[in-house]
Amino acid sequence: MPKGKGFTLIELLVVISILALLIALLLPSLQRARNQAKAVVCQANLSNFGKAAAIYLQDNEGRIIKDAGGMEAIWFLRGEYKSIVDPNLSEKISSVETKGIALCPLAVKPTEAGFTFISNNNLVLEGMSGGTFNCWEIQNPAPAFRGSYGANEWQFKHARLSGHRPFSRRFGYSNIYGLRGLGNVPFLLDAAMMSSDPDNGFFERPPELFHDGRGFGMIPFCINRHNEHVNCLFMDWSVRKVGLKELWMLKWHENFNTAGPWTKAGGVLPEDWPEWMIGFRDY
Repeated sequence: MPKGKGFTLIELLVVISILALLIALLLPSLQRARNQAKAVVCQANLSNFGKAAAIYLQDNEGRIIKDAGGMEAIWFLRGEYKSIVDPNLSEKISSVETKGIALCPLAVKPTEAGFTFISNNNLVLEGMSGGTFNCWEIQNPAPAFRGSYGANEWQFKHARLSGHRPFSRRFGYSNIYGLRGLGNVPFLLDAAMMSSDPDNGFFERPPELFHDGRGFGMIPFCINRHNEHVNCLFMDWSVRKVGLKELWMLKWHENFNTAGPWTKAGGVLPEDWPEWMIGFRDY
């Protein structure tokens, strides 16, 4: 029987080259699809945090957790907080288990940068910092807990300062019932730290260089985790993505200027932004 003609070396190399080219063309699309799927999971996590917050507020007459040694936001994210009277005692904040929803799928491992924080009641908090694509981790007090979202500290800070007084004209929102515009008040966002408190001051400038998110004010939230966006849970418990330049238009607290110098209404020009943000959408 005559033998069939096989592939020549050149034909084999051509086929391999075509396959390599197709793979190279498909990989970016597959990566984008994978990241989009992770962004959807991230939004679902934040939505579940909204349910936890709604349950807590319903049980506490619309008031946010207070009197947790200055670490109210941290304990809310963890789902329990240490008692001021006895740091060895823990109290559950909500029936929702937060450990399973505390991580954005794009930020599941902490950095190697450690931190130490001492609360108002001398409870020592130790762990590892987060970043754009890294979570933060609480290691002490045990058990270890990881998260990649950060709370709008104003909401917790006001409850701490006001002692649960009715709605105040200075800080945040201690009782949200009856308030308007909550769909623009951030509660929980993608972040490199557990909480931060953006204000109309020096730390509200955008970071000059592409960064890992560690810092004060707006910096922990101004991270390019979701293709020029972060996901955000608002105080009406809606979830949507927020453009990085849009962060300056959110109502972080009652006196926050949403038409400040880093908004189009405030006169910012595209060239005013740091180089790594110039091409991002303006608001």
